[in-house]
Amino acid sequence: MTNIGKQSAERCGAQVQDRCTAVLLAAGTGLRMHSDTYKQYIRLRGIPLFVYAARTMEKSSVITDIVVVTLAGEEENVLEILRRFGVEKKVRRAVAGGAERHLSVWNGLQAIDWPCDYVFVHDSARPLLDEPTLVRLYEKVRECGACVAAVPAKDTIKITDAEGVVVQTPARSCVWIVQTPQVFDRELITKAHALMVEQLEDLTARGIRITDDAMVAELMLGTRVHTVMGSYMNIKVTTPDDLPLTEAFLSQAGEN
Repeated sequence: MTNIGKQSAERCGAQVQDRCTAVLLAAGTGLRMHSDTYKQYIRLRGIPLFVYAARTMEKSSVITDIVVVTLAGEEENVLEILRRFGVEKKVRRAVAGGAERHLSVWNGLQAIDWPCDYVFVHDSARPLLDEPTLVRLYEKVRECGACVAAVPAKDTIKITDAEGVVVQTPARSCVWIVQTPQVFDRELITKAHALMVEQLEDLTARGIRITDDAMVAELMLGTRVHTVMGSYMNIKVTTPDDLPLTEAFLSQAGEN
């Protein structure tokens, strides 16, 4: 176990569960869905998309607190929808997101003013979050301080240049498709995001685009991020083509 894991274990004691806060991101507009409805509110099997992951977190033995990051002005609406679907015991608050995903995460992190050891950052557009994945992530983050849900790539991956010409074919055994949740020691990820915000102008000028929280920890602190087996069902709803498959997976999982 790393020093981070040891410090958390010492703080909590052997008989006390760590406090794990989920930062649930539901602040996107979903432009690629080509819908008049914000993506998080699209109903699958009669339930708004963002409610599925929140409901899994509400029932989880791992997650102790939830902060939902949503569109500015939608905070009370989001809380009311969650209450309507029985998700309220662990939800601490809803806060407005930022202009970019990483800024939304930063807003979520800043909202945590309760005891917290680990932060689970999850995209609400991945409704098929499951408890076994949460448990695996929790066990791993206690050892290493930073980990992400991911699955091994099934297809051969090609790296190309700007013209689309193949320049490299990485070994498939080393290629993982990264998902969320991404889980970190609370102090580590808060420090990494604070540094990112300070250096954002420089990063933008250098053409560096932040695509996930693991990248923030890697860039800002040189953190070694570990992969944890996720689920091939944990797909992200991005375009209308994703909806039928997601519906099928929800039906298979018995979600209603």
